[in-house]
Amino acid sequence: MSDPENIETQRPLPVVFGCSRTALTPLERNFFKIANPFGFILFKRNCESPDQVRWLIKELRQAVGREDVPILIDQEGGRVARLQPPHWPQHPPARAFGAMYERDAEWGAEAMQLYARIVAHELWQLGVIINCAPVVDLFIEGASSAIGDRALSRKPAVVAALARVWSETFLANGVLPVIKHFPGHGRIKTDPHHMLPVVEASRAELESEDFIPFELLKDLPIGMNSHAVFMAIDPERAASLSVSVQDVIRGTLGFDGLLLSDDISMKALHGLPDDLAKRALSAGADIVLHCNGNLAEMEAIATALEPMGAESWGRWEYAKSMVNRPEPGYNPRQDNARLDILLGGLAYDVETVA
Repeated sequence: MSDPENIETQRPLPVVFGCSRTALTPLERNFFKIANPFGFILFKRNCESPDQVRWLIKELRQAVGREDVPILIDQEGGRVARLQPPHWPQHPPARAFGAMYERDAEWGAEAMQLYARIVAHELWQLGVIINCAPVVDLFIEGASSAIGDRALSRKPAVVAALARVWSETFLANGVLPVIKHFPGHGRIKTDPHHMLPVVEASRAELESEDFIPFELLKDLPIGMNSHAVFMAIDPERAASLSVSVQDVIRGTLGFDGLLLSDDISMKALHGLPDDLAKRALSAGADIVLHCNGNLAEMEAIATALEPMGAESWGRWEYAKSMVNRPEPGYNPRQDNARLDILLGGLAYDVETVA
């Protein structure tokens, strides 16, 4: 763990932590001050109203003494949205934009841009600077609903095109995107929140389909890996814990951005949290995510880790250089009205649209 007397002169620990409630407990506040994690991630349990979220983010910043501490969230749209009505709008799932793009590419790209700008504005207003979206996994019929309508399309080129619009619009409006889940787990048959999935596709299948969107988006600043066993690459370890899979991500796919592990508190992984954190980092992740807000687990992880290394910190500095402050005075009303027109009357079935 970082020495509390030298926190200001050290890089933070390579971990993103969650917290348990809508406000910090005294124990959490004291722990975060000592641990000095890279950043924090918000979940539905942390998001009650705009003013409350802004106050919580202020508390998190004060706890670590860093005004620029990264605040992350999963605000994909559809069923994966931590900000929900009545204080935030209900947005459509990614598959809606893919379905539109497949019918009319110009309208689909415009709708994607409008949506991304609206969401970026919502997050910027709160102080959230990293959104763990877009999902770049393929929509595969018969696969687990863990992905389902979170995927843009079955077609790699469509996924890459829309994820590019989504990500670049985020970057232009103050928010860093995170493409996920390297190297592609649209084929999973079980939900990694509950058990470890296995992808049995051949290396040739993966290279001709699943890998393509990630390779086309390799210049983007942040990515997230997956908790799935890829039998064609490493039949013994989940991707997040596999050096062989990280070699594919960095080598075959050419991604040199900041790589986050998926949440190590998911039930897909078995083992002590501190050991899993060390294994994920040793396998090649720059930063490990631990999201459940369990203080005892976070304390064990913080004790086990050393501050971020120079290479990982350099990737973070590069990521920050890619994002722009949004233009002042933006009002999402016009974008919302246009988006409603584009999406209005769109009938699709996420289980049958290919």
